[in-house]
Amino acid sequence: MHAAPNLFAHRPDRSRRAKPAPFLPMSRAEMDRLGWDQCDVIVVTGDAYIDHPSFGMAIIGRLLESQGLRVGIIAQPDWTSAEAFKVLGPPRLFWGVTGGNMDSMVNHYTADRRLRHNDSYTPNDEGGKRPDRAVTVYAQRCREAFKGIPVVLGGIEASLRRIAQYDHWSEKIRRSVLVDSKADMLVYGNAERAIVEIAQRALAGESPRAMTDIRGTAIMRSSIPEGWTVIDSSSIDDPSATVSPRAAGADRMAVRLPSYEQVSEDKVLYAHASRVLHQESNPGNARALVQRHGDRDVWLNPPPIPLETPEMDGVFDLAYARAPHPSYGDARIPAWDMIRFSVNIMRGCFGGCSFCSITEHEGRIIQSRSEGSILREIEQIRDKTKGFTGTISDMGGPTANMYRLACKDKETESVCRRPSCVFPDICKNLNTDHSSLVQLYRKARAVPGVKKIHIASGLRYDLAVRNPEYVKELVTHHVGGYLKIAPEHTEPGPLAKMMKPGMGAYDEFKRMFDKAAKEAGKKLYLIPYFIAAHPGTTDEDMMNLALWLKRNGFKADQVQTFLPSPMSLATAMYHSERNPLRPIRRVGAEVVSSAKGLRQRRLHKAFLRYHDPENWPILRESLKAMGRADLIGPGEEQLIPAWQPVGATANPREKGPREKGPGGNCTSKGPKGQTFLTQQSGKGRRMLPGGKAGAKPGPGRRAG
Repeated sequence: MHAAPNLFAHRPDRSRRAKPAPFLPMSRAEMDRLGWDQCDVIVVTGDAYIDHPSFGMAIIGRLLESQGLRVGIIAQPDWTSAEAFKVLGPPRLFWGVTGGNMDSMVNHYTADRRLRHNDSYTPNDEGGKRPDRAVTVYAQRCREAFKGIPVVLGGIEASLRRIAQYDHWSEKIRRSVLVDSKADMLVYGNAERAIVEIAQRALAGESPRAMTDIRGTAIMRSSIPEGWTVIDSSSIDDPSATVSPRAAGADRMAVRLPSYEQVSEDKVLYAHASRVLHQESNPGNARALVQRHGDRDVWLNPPPIPLETPEMDGVFDLAYARAPHPSYGDARIPAWDMIRFSVNIMRGCFGGCSFCSITEHEGRIIQSRSEGSILREIEQIRDKTKGFTGTISDMGGPTANMYRLACKDKETESVCRRPSCVFPDICKNLNTDHSSLVQLYRKARAVPGVKKIHIASGLRYDLAVRNPEYVKELVTHHVGGYLKIAPEHTEPGPLAKMMKPGMGAYDEFKRMFDKAAKEAGKKLYLIPYFIAAHPGTTDEDMMNLALWLKRNGFKADQVQTFLPSPMSLATAMYHSERNPLRPIRRVGAEVVSSAKGLRQRRLHKAFLRYHDPENWPILRESLKAMGRADLIGPGEEQLIPAWQPVGATANPREKGPREKGPGGNCTSKGPKGQTFLTQQSGKGRRMLPGGKAGAKPGPGRRAG
């Protein structure tokens, strides 16, 4: 792995250094109280400003503050004119622009492109407080407000749209957001290292547009710099693209992706570009990427070097107020309610699930905090967070049980190009020992004033089954009533496209879970999540999943339908009908089918809610067409009855199964017919700096 200077190595000028602000200012009055005449950096965000390390604007703002800079926040401005962007005056160095902790299009629309009317990141859950394609709109307004001041993009929306990407909502390929926004620079992934270097170089008088060599950033170039070798991978038939990243001079190599114009016209090349991008994602061996847009190139420098544990501690130990900005008064912000009593212990995920954006954004190398830092945060919650009653709602991250897990050999890790450490099997080089996590759980429970700690983040049960002590610890002390996990499907075809383990791992975990619950004298229930309409899923696959649900007594309450989010591998499958998990070929390649029509997507959701009479007409019609009319009837082995209750619609278009964000739930019949209804926790991932994963609030993909 390449070396990187310590994040906090720079010592700010004493003449500029001041006490941390109670909150980063959102008004001129606050600036006046702080004695500021101008902000050095102003962060514009699509989320309400909550000064807490689960929110990107807070981490970036407080980190820059620790560097001696004056940072202001403009949260959820009225984007219909530039006036709201003038409230703090012009920033001295640059604008920092983020759409927030979610891509604005995912925030606004369901998987079936229906408008959402709420927003968990907004006071009182109010929708409509950010524009579609927020990063582009905000960047334009910043330029209108004060001409000539550099604009730096960051956050998950910028990160996942850094190259030409398929856009589900317009059903076309869109240009890199760096091109559309006309910004000076884009920061992708975990942003701390890049933003500190950008700020220090800007203080020295350098323009962000001229900072061409910072890892984790993208810039525009008109030509290839002198001394660089370009590996042309713009054609799938070009053998030169196979040059090893370990070849001599690899640190001065750039891989040319098919251009925006090429991937717009050729779906096979789009799949190829997606495969190449994901292959160049390991910070230890990734090369720069180049993609032509018109007469200029989008140049992506290699990914950022992951933070070491002391650096992670430093980020989480910054002077956060750990509360929403006072200007919101008593307004309820659902995302804050969700995470106010939770603790993020790590970042990253090496699962590589093809439908998930965590790896594209945070990377697959786990970055863990120290026990001391985590325990200090628990004490802060106990002492400073209003309403704390002794229960920590979650202690996890993108995945609950990857804390301190890593490759056994750093050299091996630095050259690895696998998209997942656990698929198709757990890598022999992966350390899967959960003892550090068990020890952390025990120490956290011992903190005075803590009565209960729940684990609500997504659990990789295929890792957990290798650690019986961990399963016992989890079940005995950290599960209250039920535990949610994510098999996502039961059938081998869809699971292979998702890069998820087979149901054998689920069955083994359930056996261990039930045994531990019995030994603890507790009645606990395992609640599985599933996805409808994922690429590679047939109608027969969904039928078999529905039969599994019925045999096992599960009834899905609210369902999750696959949403083609920008830049994910599954989205490449959905758009191109090719499998980028394998080498792309024009002839003889595997074709991946997807449920794209509204009727078929509704059918796949209906199979997940086989028990709902509203879905029986479309299921009867489809089962007959599939030659499975034998599944219609009153028998235990049959899926749905032949009769329709009075009052239930016979037209599946009148009412479809309910959908909940990017999350799905099940109910399970307990003793005496009791129904256990799960609610999506939204804690499958956290979004951290600049909206990067690490934060938990709101709808999000989950680990499993």
